[in-house]
Amino acid sequence: MTDIAGADAPVLRLDMTSDAAKRRIRKRYAAEARFKAYGLAALAVTTLFVGALVFDIIRNGIPAFTQHSLTMDVAVPDDLVPTATRSDPLAIRGADYFPVTRDALKAAIPGIESRRGERTLVRLLSTGAPDVLRDRLVADPSLIGKTVKVPLLLSDDADLYFKASSTSIVKRGGIGTATPSGTTGEITILTSSNDFAAEVVTIKQAAKAKADALAIEAARLTTFGGQSVAQRVTEINAEIAELKARFDSPKIEEILDAKLPSKLVEINGGLVKLTKITDVSVTGEVLLPLASAADAKPGDWKVVTYTTAESNRKVSDQEVAFLERFREKGMVDRHFNTLFFTSGDSREPELAGIRGALIGSLLTLFVTLVLCLPIGVLAAVYLEEFATKNRITDLIEVNINNLAAVPSIVFGLLGLAVFLNFFNFPRSAPLVGGLVLALLVLPTIIIASRAALKAVPPSIKEAALGVGASHQQAVFHHVLPLAMPGIMTGTIIGMAHALGETAPLLMIGMVAFIVDVPTALTDAATVLPVQIYLWSDLPEVAFKLKTAGAIMVHLSQKEV
Repeated sequence: MTDIAGADAPVLRLDMTSDAAKRRIRKRYAAEARFKAYGLAALAVTTLFVGALVFDIIRNGIPAFTQHSLTMDVAVPDDLVPTATRSDPLAIRGADYFPVTRDALKAAIPGIESRRGERTLVRLLSTGAPDVLRDRLVADPSLIGKTVKVPLLLSDDADLYFKASSTSIVKRGGIGTATPSGTTGEITILTSSNDFAAEVVTIKQAAKAKADALAIEAARLTTFGGQSVAQRVTEINAEIAELKARFDSPKIEEILDAKLPSKLVEINGGLVKLTKITDVSVTGEVLLPLASAADAKPGDWKVVTYTTAESNRKVSDQEVAFLERFREKGMVDRHFNTLFFTSGDSREPELAGIRGALIGSLLTLFVTLVLCLPIGVLAAVYLEEFATKNRITDLIEVNINNLAAVPSIVFGLLGLAVFLNFFNFPRSAPLVGGLVLALLVLPTIIIASRAALKAVPPSIKEAALGVGASHQQAVFHHVLPLAMPGIMTGTIIGMAHALGETAPLLMIGMVAFIVDVPTALTDAATVLPVQIYLWSDLPEVAFKLKTAGAIMVHLSQKEV
């Protein structure tokens, strides 16, 4: 043969030692190092955002799993339930327990005479507070006519106060001798020393700061001009003049409003909210009744400051006073929130739970699994092992792949048009929700099952056919069992997808407010993702905490 290269052909050598080659190698290594650094930075940023999200969910969700109650002695009147009907649980449940719990609450803080104070005290309890007493009397009717120690559930605002106090409380002892003019209503307290001089100075400094801020605003508005702006500037200047008069007059009596930190006096076992203050005297409204002068300890009084203004809190000064008194008496009890898992939805945040949503999710997923698993696996087996390759099967495969990418709300519209409007299935039912989610999950299971069947080595089927098995026997007895782990993986992924879906279920009415726990596939129900969606849209802070708690439960479900 002829040597094609020839004797004079140049010989190619790999340059590894020259300076240019070394520079190229260093540049390549530097590019690889930069790429690795970019990847690590991307992972770090992703981890940071995910960690921040999880931390925020856990931080807000943990308080939802606890609840506060007032443990107190409740005197059950003997005439609450007639003696002849005490053997009937329905008669005991039908009794009115609200007056009983109200009287027990009023007895815990005696001396509240005003109707407004009584209403504020009663509002501290949840509307479901008598339920524990009712259940205990149903279980043991012999307790009727006796005094029973029961935990009475607090309202959502009172519960949130103990979970995350809306204001810090600062106390300092008085110097001189304080003399109150009464024990209830509006009273005046005189002191033998300038005990309130520091508070007066603080109020005047706040007035000066507000006047300075208003002066800046007035100067800014004057640059715009116009009649309406001029009128506003005139109002601001009048307010500035009033504030300056307060600041320049050291002996003027200061008025305390809801925009300033609340000032109170703790004296003679009671509490007085101040409305007017001077260096040596204050006027205020009694929040907790004072003892008489004969029963009080001389010189034992304190100035109490609620640092957060009352206008910036959900609980009023009166409610804070009641709650702190209950805390001092050791009546506040914190316990695990069983209602969160045992009750359905409610308009009252402290009574709302996820049991109805959990049962609705289980029933809906049961329908989804029963429909999509056998249909999806059989469709995959047919398409992969039995169907002939032609235009029809190609069209089916293309449409299955397309359906896997269709937005989920389209399946909700399909369910609304077909299952509700055409077949007249019950709205908000787990049956309809399961049918819609089965349509959503079916393409995923078919694609995953076909991939699992393809992954089985062909020699398995060939060996079965070689020993005399039919095609059907080779597929169902040998190929399908070996592909089952992959099929189950695809099914789990599809069911996890269905568990987190909300949009298609909103279209079929599962967004309705459902109080009762569903017991059948045709009962009205909701699911946990929709429950989270509903709670997240409510204004109460307690529902925000329950939303985060429900998200934690939902994530744990998806992990399981």
